[in-house]
Amino acid sequence: MNPIAITHLSGQSVEPWIADLARLRITVFRDFPYLYDGTAEYEENYLQTYVRSPDSIVVLALDGGKVIGASTGLPMQDETPEFQQPFIDQGYDPAKVFYCAESVLLKEYRGRGLYQRFFTGREEHARRLGRFDWLSFCCVQRPEEHQLRPADYVPLNAVWTKFGYVRHAELSTRYDWKDVDQEQETPHDMVFWLKPIAEALS
Repeated sequence: MNPIAITHLSGQSVEPWIADLARLRITVFRDFPYLYDGTAEYEENYLQTYVRSPDSIVVLALDGGKVIGASTGLPMQDETPEFQQPFIDQGYDPAKVFYCAESVLLKEYRGRGLYQRFFTGREEHARRLGRFDWLSFCCVQRPEEHQLRPADYVPLNAVWTKFGYVRHAELSTRYDWKDVDQEQETPHDMVFWLKPIAEALS
C-alpha cells in the first residue's frame, strides 16, 4: 500500500489539475446519493471558480501522481448568488462564511483517514485567512425509499456531526442536474451544515 501524498493548492495553482479533478468528480458523484450524470466540459468550467478565487483551497490526495481524492473550498462571496442567497435570507453575512464545497475520494481509498485530513486542511486554510465566522457545506436530500439507494448505504451525517458540523434545515436551496436514470435535469433539495470557525481544530 503506497503512502498517499497530500498537497494544498490555491487560485492559479489549481489550473494544471482541472482535468484530473473533473474526472474524479464525475466518477465519485455518479454514485448515490448524487447520482450525477456529469460531463467533463461542465466540470472543467465549474472548477474555474477555484482558479479565479485567490483564497480558494484544493486539498489534493495523490497516489503515485494519480489524483485519487480532493477536497475544495472558497469564500462564500466567491461562489454564485444561488449559494449565497440562503444565507442572506437567514441573516448571515456571506463575507463571514467559508464554503467547504466538496470532498471526493475513490472508493478503494476510503477508510484510511483521508476524509479527516480533507476537513482539517480546509479548516486550517479558512482560519489562516482570518476573516470568517462560519464554515459551511451543503448536501443533497434523497428520500429513504429512493429506487437507486443501495441497501448498504450509510449517510455521513454521523461523521459530519463528529467533526462539529450541525445541520441547518432553514438554510436550504435547490440545484439542478441530470441524474443517471433521468433524461433531463431535475431540481434537487440541498441543505447546509454549519460550524463556528472558533471551534475548528479545537
